[in-house]
Amino acid sequence: MTVEHPSARLLAAYIDDGAPGFDGAALAADELWAVEAHLETCPACRARLSAALGTAAPAVAALTAAVWSELEPQLAVADPAPPRRLAARLSTWTTPAMTPWLAMVLVVTALALLLDRANTGPDPDRISLLLVLAPVLPVGGVAAAWSRGLDPAYELTAATPRAGLPLLLRRTAAVLAVVLPALLLGGWATGVTAAQWLLPCLAFTSTTLALGALVGVTRAAVAVAVGWLALVVAPTVAAGRTAAVLRADGLPLWGAVLALGVAVVAARRGAWTAPGQDR
Repeated sequence: MTVEHPSARLLAAYIDDGAPGFDGAALAADELWAVEAHLETCPACRARLSAALGTAAPAVAALTAAVWSELEPQLAVADPAPPRRLAARLSTWTTPAMTPWLAMVLVVTALALLLDRANTGPDPDRISLLLVLAPVLPVGGVAAAWSRGLDPAYELTAATPRAGLPLLLRRTAAVLAVVLPALLLGGWATGVTAAQWLLPCLAFTSTTLALGALVGVTRAAVAVAVGWLALVVAPTVAAGRTAAVLRADGLPLWGAVLALGVAVVAARRGAWTAPGQDR
């Protein structure tokens, strides 16, 4: 894969954007965060930035050199940083606010499994609670993964260069890593085929992210869950038989919803660097 490096124009604008008294046009939020994220991992571009800084802002370069000259002897004798523990590594994938939501998902899955096992019978139209609830089980965890109200460290996280869609996708993957194995086990125990719950589950997750780019993740999660309960769960329970959209012949529909959601997320990937996606 070819790595794209910031152009000279972007580096110059990045320097000007942080220079005292600068009154020109600031970098767009997505450009600013992209440049900072790239500089974290590219020594060559950091060297380019340092050379450009010495020309464009000599006072800032002189101040940086003075600070570094004082720090360098101390860093040379300092003890090396200890290796990152597992908890620190997991913190880049999860947030403490997600833990109770994921625990609740596992409890709901277990209860649905027990009720399904108690309600086994020959009727092919019998309602499977696991199948009915599977599409919305990840939604709460996705909302908790990117919510100002649920995550006490949201402000710190949102200010980092790696915030935005990449971090949200990483946390969404962590949610699915917990939810999907539980559903797989439940589906195996109740005889529900994996495709029947997997496609709706992924389709609702992508729909939540797609709507989240427009109205915020929390509002999108609430809208998706309420819509599913009103349009599918309630009629299913009232009719006493599994809805058509949850049967095997409804799988192409879920595939189309999943593809549409992924396409919207990809098309609006820059929206996650804008304020308001935490609502």
